[in-house]
Amino acid sequence: MAGDDPLFVVDEVSFHGQPLFAVVAETRDAARRAARLAVIDIAEEPPLVSVADALAADADIMPAYAFRRGEPEEALGASSSVLSGSLVIGGQEHFYLEGQAALAIPDENGTFIIHSSTQHPSEVQHVVGRVLGIPDAWVEVMVRRMGGGFGGKESQASGWAAMAALAARVTGRPAKVRLDRDDDFAMTGKRHDFQVDYRAAIDGKGRVEAVDVGFASRCGYSHDLSSSINDRTMFHADNAYFYPNVHIRSRRMKTHTVSNTAFRGFGGPQGMVFAERLMDHIAWQTGRDPLDVRYANLYGTEDRNVTPYGMTVEDNVAGQIMRQLEASSDYRARRAAIDAFNAGSQVLKKGIALTPVKFGISFTTTFLNQAGALVHVYQDGSIHLNHGGTEMGQGLFVKVAQVVAEEFGVGLDRVRITATHTGKVP
Repeated sequence: MAGDDPLFVVDEVSFHGQPLFAVVAETRDAARRAARLAVIDIAEEPPLVSVADALAADADIMPAYAFRRGEPEEALGASSSVLSGSLVIGGQEHFYLEGQAALAIPDENGTFIIHSSTQHPSEVQHVVGRVLGIPDAWVEVMVRRMGGGFGGKESQASGWAAMAALAARVTGRPAKVRLDRDDDFAMTGKRHDFQVDYRAAIDGKGRVEAVDVGFASRCGYSHDLSSSINDRTMFHADNAYFYPNVHIRSRRMKTHTVSNTAFRGFGGPQGMVFAERLMDHIAWQTGRDPLDVRYANLYGTEDRNVTPYGMTVEDNVAGQIMRQLEASSDYRARRAAIDAFNAGSQVLKKGIALTPVKFGISFTTTFLNQAGALVHVYQDGSIHLNHGGTEMGQGLFVKVAQVVAEEFGVGLDRVRITATHTGKVP
């Protein structure tokens, strides 16, 4: 993160709902009543609220980025069959069942203990230390479990923890911040929405010869994680398909809206939506079955197996899996039945699709591809386990405990897994 998210507004309000101040009170009711007494003197200015607004204003929050292979412009110019199109991909609210929440407890010698509903305890530690002007080692962050996260508590849990810590320092007492659902909606980021414009050249069999695609995303008012998210959108713009000549462009737009953030897939789904849209566009243009178009464009195993960013696709079983699914799902017969139904139904329509996915599971920032654990084995044979992952309903704690039990040859009831804690395994 770029560190460009102020805890409170200083001179300029960047989006509707941005925090201006915090009230510290004995009760939630008293705090809410006190906040309503504020008088805000503000001058209105025309906002940029959409990707289209930002493009028209040429408002980029960070430099544009692109990568390419071959000669896409020449291939598009020489082709007798060029497709072009645009699509808008909407955003999405995380809607975790447990909202943003943090509890800060002053400890001895100016240190703090933070209980936070966060996917990233180390980030909370860094941000709280920065806000309070104290070393990271003076801040301990722990999280037993979250009531859902989906990416919305990766970076954006830090601000609320910092507010609680600031209140705890000012009062010398424990302080808790918990957002109501409406405040959570207004004050926290969403999935990035995109405007996508593309051109593609195809041969007579519906195979892609060249692609030129531009992604413009609504990042909001600050960087947050938008750089990495937009990069991953570009990395997934091919999904499972080979583009011989390709130019993939990305613009990251600044708007007067809450800063968008991580969301499951981390930008990858938006890239894949484009790739699948392109396959369907080819099917509409050529009259071929969409599944056959996908088969024709899949990455190969011996050739046609290098991505636009230069990585060789290995262990490629996509075609094999798709053929098995085609047979086991009785795809062809079901599609024929659906076509017959649609021909006789003016209002209700049915559809069927079989779609591959190629998805990288590692961080592009390679040093992040690591993990740690702390294991204590006691004299009675019981095991105390701590690790750096966070539990948000995916069953991670139990899975790691199962691994430890298996390795030590003991029952799962002999393994105690403890809350994620920056003072143990960051």
